[in-house]
Amino acid sequence: MNIHRSIRAVLATGLCLAALTAGARAADGQGWRDPALSPDERARLLDAQLTPDERIALLHGPMALPFKLDKLPDGAVGGAGYIPGIPRLGIPALKETDASLGVTNPMGIRPGDTATALPSGLALAATFNAKLAHDGGAMIGREALAKGFNVLLAGGVNLARDPRNGRNFEYLGEDPWLAGVLAGESIRGIQSNPIISTIKHFSLNGQETNRHWANSVIGEAAHRESDLLAFQIAIEKGQPGSVMCAYNLVNSAYSCGNDHLLNGVLKGDWGYKGWVMSDWGAVHATDYALKGLDQQSGEQLDDQVWFGEPLKQAVTAGTVPAARLSDMSRRILRSMFAAGLFEAKAPPVIDAAAHAAIAKSVADEGIVLLSNSKGLLPLAPSVKKVAVIGGHADSGVLSGAGSSQVTSVGGNPTVIPVGGEGFMAAWLRQAFHNSPPLAALRAALPGAVVSFNDGRYPAAAAALAKDADIVILFANQWMSEGLDAYDMNLPGGQDALIEAVAAANPNNIVVLQTGGPVLMPWLDKVGGVVAAWYGGQKGGEAIADILTGKTNPSGRLPVTFPASADQYPRPTLPGWGLPEKQQFDVVYEEGADVGYRRFAASGMKPLFPFGHGLSYTTFAYDKLRVKGGDTLTVSFEVTNTGKLQGKDAPQIYLAGAAGKKLRRLIGFEKIDLKPGERRTVTVKADPRLLASFDEAERQWRIEGGDYDVAVGPSAATTVLSGKARVGQRTLKP
Repeated sequence: MNIHRSIRAVLATGLCLAALTAGARAADGQGWRDPALSPDERARLLDAQLTPDERIALLHGPMALPFKLDKLPDGAVGGAGYIPGIPRLGIPALKETDASLGVTNPMGIRPGDTATALPSGLALAATFNAKLAHDGGAMIGREALAKGFNVLLAGGVNLARDPRNGRNFEYLGEDPWLAGVLAGESIRGIQSNPIISTIKHFSLNGQETNRHWANSVIGEAAHRESDLLAFQIAIEKGQPGSVMCAYNLVNSAYSCGNDHLLNGVLKGDWGYKGWVMSDWGAVHATDYALKGLDQQSGEQLDDQVWFGEPLKQAVTAGTVPAARLSDMSRRILRSMFAAGLFEAKAPPVIDAAAHAAIAKSVADEGIVLLSNSKGLLPLAPSVKKVAVIGGHADSGVLSGAGSSQVTSVGGNPTVIPVGGEGFMAAWLRQAFHNSPPLAALRAALPGAVVSFNDGRYPAAAAALAKDADIVILFANQWMSEGLDAYDMNLPGGQDALIEAVAAANPNNIVVLQTGGPVLMPWLDKVGGVVAAWYGGQKGGEAIADILTGKTNPSGRLPVTFPASADQYPRPTLPGWGLPEKQQFDVVYEEGADVGYRRFAASGMKPLFPFGHGLSYTTFAYDKLRVKGGDTLTVSFEVTNTGKLQGKDAPQIYLAGAAGKKLRRLIGFEKIDLKPGERRTVTVKADPRLLASFDEAERQWRIEGGDYDVAVGPSAATTVLSGKARVGQRTLKP
């Protein structure tokens, strides 16, 4: 009993001391330091201590690179951006770096600094694996933190509306549920560290061609049911500290000054509590502050520092209310508190081997076996002579270019300059991560002679191919931020190279390293096709393991591969050839029917459908159960009916809604099964995937009736079908 009294006394004393400490903090204006308070309350208290000039100082900053700057700001880490802190109040500076595929080192600003390079965003999307998205995000967050950064400009979630978009490789495919789930998990992983992640580029940044003057035109309902839904899902799941607005206009208003998008949708309908930062060079006026923008980033790329002296004058004149200025700074502080930026911690120790293993896992599960028509894969152990042709397979694996380019661990990459002047010259180059597939194949096939030809001369390549047991032909499509592909053909005469090699030896496999879908006029002449995307720093080993059977392929297409370019709504790229500063419309006539949804609605047959991917084993689906009510709950069983262990990604689609035929992904799961193993998959659909957006009432609406479900290995193949009744209801926007 006495012990209990003593414990209660100690606890009471502790509580009193805590209360006295909190009271003392509040009395001297330091109440915001109390970690027991919510991020919102701490931000409110701290913001009240700021002077107007200190608030404005948090609202703009430069790109932390020697471009239009005499020198980097004191305390900046060379990288994407820098917002100075407020030392008087202990507010740390924001030190920003790109991006989703690894911590970048633009222009080699940090000499000798390398980072783990993940495969491309499309490769991650092809894994259909939410855990890998989280693990990859957590890994990048740790590395960013170790290098002195506390903001990661990650979370690219723009849907792949046009296969020629130069940045599709950074993003997560054409479906809002897949992209939203994976982006949300990646952001959640990043922010499992004391670091802020963005989500970007809000919204409809669907092409790179003249991106500063492209006006994305779309109806409100279509926007809500596609690109905005992907953002909404990712924000709900990942809770990013900041949203980055885009370069382009949306329905005639620039994204970073778009009152409807930023104030109406993001902060209004969705109740977003973080801050909106601009993309670098995307601010055109001070009144963007009234339209929802909170921070000007990369200010030296804009015509002037709009959120500096002009904003101060606008606040003094009353054209920007003081309350709005406080809202801008408070939102930034709120995200800093939520991420733990004020609680100093020792930088993490990087486990390079563990991080490389994550990159390898993403590459393994992201590679898609598109075709194996002659059963050439996996390569037979008896193979003796292998010809490897093209794609710089002797040097490394291709990567995409631009602000996401990672200088990877593992040695100096092979770099091929492409062109450009000044700052762009640092971007416009083909970089190959030091993971050559040729060396990996030689290591994986010690009993075979593996020869190489660079593919410059098709006749020489064909001569080598003719004498081989098997030919592995690498074909590349280099893509970059700032540039779109002119068409969907493989560049540089590679289609002709494939035709020549296939004519010399029908036992051939084409390995595609691309930033998205490409056309395949030679498909019926080759023995198999592998989509390897951009494989990251372990891409060569991952390709070799797939080809030799050490890894069973489990990737699934996150984008549709069309049979021809005219299956897309815009035969030529809008804005191509127009002079700078001339605005033009990009009319998204497909609306919410992006990618496979449009193919299904129009009855078109793709070359390879969304979700498609082969395995070296087989899977069967049965025992479908569909339950209705407020939404759909779908369960079924998956069995590995083959002889090898393998991973499957069964997909659940909405096939009909209250009498309306459609095709929408409403669920997926990545599962690993041994031969004969059986597992139940259960998915409860997000109700918004069953709904349509009611523009007039500004809400989601589910019509009552029967809802059809299709289960299968792709958007084009139904193995199981069922239906259930869903009740009529409305949902908040």
